Amino acid sequence: MARRFYPDTSVWRDYFEDRKDNVRPLGEFAFRFLRKCQENQWIILVSGEVEKELLAYYSQKRVEEIFSNFHDIIRNVEESRRQVSEAISFSRKTKKAFPFSDILHSIIARDNNAILVSRDRHFAEIGIVECVLPEEVD
Repeated sequence: MARRFYPDTSVWRDYFEDRKDNVRPLGEFAFRFLRKCQENQWIILVSGEVEKELLAYYSQKRVEEIFSNFHDIIRNVEESRRQVSEAISFSRKTKKAFPFSDILHSIIARDNNAILVSRDRHFAEIGIVECVLPEEVD
């Protein structure tokens, strides 16, 4: 069975914008991760939630162009009402204020047997699914 990954919005933005922080080439890390997925025919999951977040920064056409580069390995997944309900419940019960969308991303990744790929450290604190940095995928 092919490995499955769920890159969150930050990874796609790193790739789209070839972002860098003070020291690291984040865009290059994202590109290498996506290329490795293509070379190995690993599955990349893209949810409606990720697409909605990307549309806050880019046009629909631009998002479609970028995703088309990986059309052979991308699988679209939609969040269910049950997943949204679980995210709401988790959000209410937790003592920390995590972004709702990040809780939902975690649940979607878990339910699709995928590893969440992100730079956001709080995904590990959420604790719903395994989370790695793009450069940690081997």
